[in-house]
Amino acid sequence: MPPIDQVTTFASDNPVGTAIICVFALAVLVLAYFALRAVYRAAAHTYRRFAHNRPAEDILTIVAASIATGVSAQGMWRFSGDVLGFDGPLRILLFAFIEVAVITSAVRARRNMRENFSAGIDGMAVWVLTGLSAVLSALDARSLAEAIFRLAAPLVAAWLWERGMAIERHRITGRSRIKWRFTPERAMVRLGLAEVSDRTASEVDAHRRLTRVALAAKRARALREAGASDRKMRAALTKLDRVMDQAVEHTGLAIDQSRQEALLSQIGALYNTSALIDLRPPVPWQPEEERPERGGPHALPVAASPVAAHLRDDDEEEAEMLATAPPVVDTAQRAAMMRAARAYWDKQIERRFVPRAADIARETGLPLVTAREYRALWKLEPKAHALIEAAYNEHGIVDTGTFPAIVVTEGPEQPDSDEPRREGRVLTVNGSASGA
Repeated sequence: MPPIDQVTTFASDNPVGTAIICVFALAVLVLAYFALRAVYRAAAHTYRRFAHNRPAEDILTIVAASIATGVSAQGMWRFSGDVLGFDGPLRILLFAFIEVAVITSAVRARRNMRENFSAGIDGMAVWVLTGLSAVLSALDARSLAEAIFRLAAPLVAAWLWERGMAIERHRITGRSRIKWRFTPERAMVRLGLAEVSDRTASEVDAHRRLTRVALAAKRARALREAGASDRKMRAALTKLDRVMDQAVEHTGLAIDQSRQEALLSQIGALYNTSALIDLRPPVPWQPEEERPERGGPHALPVAASPVAAHLRDDDEEEAEMLATAPPVVDTAQRAAMMRAARAYWDKQIERRFVPRAADIARETGLPLVTAREYRALWKLEPKAHALIEAAYNEHGIVDTGTFPAIVVTEGPEQPDSDEPRREGRVLTVNGSASGA
């Protein structure tokens, strides 16, 4: 008899039993519906909480690590039964204690990384426990291939966890754990096939040509001061003339003011190399109160007597400005004062005048300490550096941030004239003439 006929016959013979079965089946279906809906909602909530904002590679890493951990747990299940002799509930409770310890250490390591940017001892525990699980699983293998597989599965899970940690650490801190010393980029730079900066090819070529000019000029000057023979001098001057012609042709040196300033800066640095041996910088680990004051036996040299007198006045002026507490300003006012200080600096540099820190503070309202910091940065720019270098080369004035103009007479006093001798500034702080 077909099944449908059997069902029909049973329903006609047992109507009460059939009704009870139908009600029970309907209740089971309703319960199954609510159970599936609860599972779906839990899965959706878990996805929104843990996986919605995660990249796809992080989700795949978690899935692959979970599969590898399951393989490792299956090996421990066999090991606990075959080797340890566990059976029944005891086997269920104890077979995966190492995998639980691995997951616990991984969670703790991730929390340490988020709080302290390092996995710490828990990160090491993940690898140690993973290796222990792999070895124990492989001991119960029935073949070499199975042993290799059981060794590889936990290590794959640990590697995926480590890579996920590295990606998150880089995302949080913005840096990687180590910097490789041997990389293709470093090799290319070492061989001269790549640049370490983002300069264009034309900028690199111009810099090299200007450097050749500066080195050739230094070579010719050294030979002349050493009293070299005419043959060596002719060869040096010929080379200087050749590299200068190439620089003018390929870099626009004759019309590009920035290239001219760059060449002068290189020549100034090369010509004054011997001045480095006379520098006496302060000892960084010496206490502040024990450091020699300016003008002491270990201080940098300053200009001669008239300038020294002005320096003392400048020190007193700066001391007064430091003693006065700067007004409290908001961020907008501070930014406005900084812009004003930069505009004042550019204007004075165009006039071939290097302002002091006290001048910047007085003109713009910046605190003297802040003015000193910005002046220390701005004086390294090509134009300001060229002016300071000219003052040192022509008059021996060292830029201390406070040196003034040198005041000298404009000519000898005429004995037959009733007009008094006039005084004027023939040198500003940059070494240029007053009429310039």
